Amino acid sequence: MTPVTLPGPLLRHPLDPDPVRSTKARAVFALGLMAALTGVFLGGIVPATIALLLARQARREAYASAGYLTGAALLRRGERLAWAGMTLATVTAVVVVVIGLLHLAGTPGGQDFAPTIN
Repeated sequence: MTPVTLPGPLLRHPLDPDPVRSTKARAVFALGLMAALTGVFLGGIVPATIALLLARQARREAYASAGYLTGAALLRRGERLAWAGMTLATVTAVVVVVIGLLHLAGTPGGQDFAPTIN
């Protein structure tokens, strides 16, 4: 009776490149983190936008590399942080506008003349 050998992991060709982590995935994570930290100050919109655009490029490159570019987890986390930064900036802008409108509505408008002037 011959022992049955199960197919193991596929062997790599010697000329195949080693899988490496995508540097764009690291940049997306760093920009997403910066966006989440500065989102309340409305400055998070810029790094969040750059992170989301860069994430799109990194995802395309990772797909085209056929598995030789890693870092999908960092990419997902960076995208989530970038969207959180965008959300914080949007909520902050809405709150500032509402507060400004309430302040404007509370102050009397127009010219206020003395009652003795006809």
